[in-house]
Amino acid sequence: MSAEIINLRMARKQKQRQDKDKAAEDNRRKYGRSKAEREAARKRREDLESHVDGHRLAQDDPSGNDADS
Repeated sequence: MSAEIINLRMARKQKQRQDKDKAAEDNRRKYGRSKAEREAARKRREDLESHVDGHRLAQDDPSGNDADS
């Protein structure tokens, strides 16, 4: 009639680890993106920026001076 003896401190820590792992898995599923998705978004952003930059009417002066003065 002997019951299994458990260390409550260790059991509590193990439960916390399991809860933390479950939350991490949920967050990966909810917010995570694959490497291919991140790369596709980066490439699209770069393409859009270059497209917009190509349609600028006046080039910015790096010295901060107006070209009209």
